[in-house]
Amino acid sequence: MAAQMKAFFDSTGQLWKEQTLAGKPAGFFVSTGTQGGGQETTAWTAITQLVHHGMLFVPIGYTFGAGMFKMDSIRGGSPYGAGVFAGDGSREATETELALAEHQGNYMATIVKRLAQP
Repeated sequence: MAAQMKAFFDSTGQLWKEQTLAGKPAGFFVSTGTQGGGQETTAWTAITQLVHHGMLFVPIGYTFGAGMFKMDSIRGGSPYGAGVFAGDGSREATETELALAEHQGNYMATIVKRLAQP
């Protein structure tokens, strides 16, 4: 996980102490510089932070359907969450990467609605 994100989680000690985030759903959007940049590993290391807070990790799995298997272009993302390959920062997200991110947002909203039902 990026140092900035780790620093953010490190600053949540009071929330951890009070367990303010326990039971709250969470997911990740990741960005890496290269295809070998560790998109899944980034999520794995971040999940440990959610566990300490008692949060509910909501992966997208393969709910994006055929889009998860597209091999006709470079595509970030994994069953752990949406992602983009940023390269040196000049690369724009592809239509597939953007669609996956939108899908993840919609999927998370569906899960949150289910959790909110009595």
